[in-house]
Amino acid sequence: MMKLSDVSKVRSLYNKKVMNTSKQKQLKIARRHGKIRSTLSGTSERPRLSVFKSHKYIYAQIIDDTKGHTLAQASSDDAKAVGIDIAKKAKTLKIVKVVFDRGGYLYTGKIKAIADSAREGGLEF
Repeated sequence: MMKLSDVSKVRSLYNKKVMNTSKQKQLKIARRHGKIRSTLSGTSERPRLSVFKSHKYIYAQIIDDTKGHTLAQASSDDAKAVGIDIAKKAKTLKIVKVVFDRGGYLYTGKIKAIADSAREGGLEF
C-alpha cells in the first residue's frame, strides 16, 4: 500500500503515462483513503471499523482513534467470515455502534460482504 506522502512522487509519473496499472490502482486507493480519513475517525463510544485487502486475505480492525488502540481484529480469506468474526469480537467488548472505514476501496464485492455480514452479526453503522 502506498503512503500518502508518495502520492506527489507518483503523480508526476501518472501524468507522463509511464506508470503500470497496478501503480495507478494503488494511487487511486491512496487518494480515496486520504479523503475518507480526513473526515472519519473513531471514538471510544463509536470506534472505527477499518478494512484492508491484500491479494490473498482480508483484514478488519476495530480501532479507537482517540487512544490509538486496536480493540479487536479479524482476518481470513473469506469476507463473510471476517465480518461475522469481527461482529462477535465487538459484542464481547460490548461495542454495538461503529464507523465503517472502507479503506479507500470501492463499496462493492468483498467490502460490501464484510459490511453486510457485520451488520447481520449485530454491528450498527
